[in-house]
Amino acid sequence: MLRSIVLSTLIIGSIFGIISPSFAQESIASPTREVRPLRGVQSFTPEISLDGLFSAAAFSDPNPLQFGAHDPNRRGFIVENLELTLASNIDPYFRGEAHLIFGLEKGESFVEVEEATLTTRALPYGLQITGGQFFTQFGRQNPRHPHTWDFADQTIVNTLMFGGDGLRNPGVQISALLPLPFYVEAIGSIQNAEGETATSFLFIKDEEFAGRKIIVRDIKSPRDLLYLGRIKTGFDLSETVSFVGGVSTLSGPNGTGENTATRIHGADLFVKWRPLNADHGWPFVTLQAEAMQRTYEAGAVASTTTPMSNEVFKNDGHYIQVLYGFTRSAGELAWRQV
Repeated sequence: MLRSIVLSTLIIGSIFGIISPSFAQESIASPTREVRPLRGVQSFTPEISLDGLFSAAAFSDPNPLQFGAHDPNRRGFIVENLELTLASNIDPYFRGEAHLIFGLEKGESFVEVEEATLTTRALPYGLQITGGQFFTQFGRQNPRHPHTWDFADQTIVNTLMFGGDGLRNPGVQISALLPLPFYVEAIGSIQNAEGETATSFLFIKDEEFAGRKIIVRDIKSPRDLLYLGRIKTGFDLSETVSFVGGVSTLSGPNGTGENTATRIHGADLFVKWRPLNADHGWPFVTLQAEAMQRTYEAGAVASTTTPMSNEVFKNDGHYIQVLYGFTRSAGELAWRQV
């Protein structure tokens, strides 16, 4: 958490122009011409937004199936998420962005660094590099901030695979637009695999999975990091219908043993219909679906009371949701299964 806060402070400082971006300019070189440091280009007018997600909930069961950290999970009025966003183009080469969230949990308030990143703006060949604390770009739902969800709660399969806060950690991501006649983007990232936002991986010491205590695994080799690969594409099916689809894969260590690992694979799609005479985007109909499968290698437990051997657990789940937008309002139906 301290590293994330320090990183966020540096990025916010760059956004406001308090910290000079010259450290980045010194290491940039162009294959065709020399890049000279620029003076006086840092921005003092960042983009600032404050987004709130509030709800009122009532349940017949006092223990509802609401497991996400930002879900309406109890009766009464709830502050699901209050998010402050600071962003700015620092110079012609970098963009800084920070998302700080405020919430209430059991009557106690907290502040958290959700994302804090620096992203390149001028790499050749369709390349882009992002570094910092960020959501892993797995599927469609995990990278989205709570105030952009179609529903007020997180999908059950995302909570099962990635925990209540979603999968996010410090790391570096590289993406590339492939030179094809239609849109295809390849994304890869390397991130730390531990912490409360990495529940399917190293997670937190003394938490449990399938009766096994999570142990501490230090980073001793590249195998102890979390790796993502994703391909997504998009094109128009007609003048009024567009399609976006993707496949994702994750691989990383888990905390039930010294050599245990977790792999998650997924596929997703998004289809949108909007008439040619739409008024500022309305009306519209969207269909979004996502399916995932997790393979979790659980380590052996040498115990005199309840010994456990090595086991492999496989879980899968999916959701399908349809959103109908009409005259600045929207209604939605969803099917979720794990």
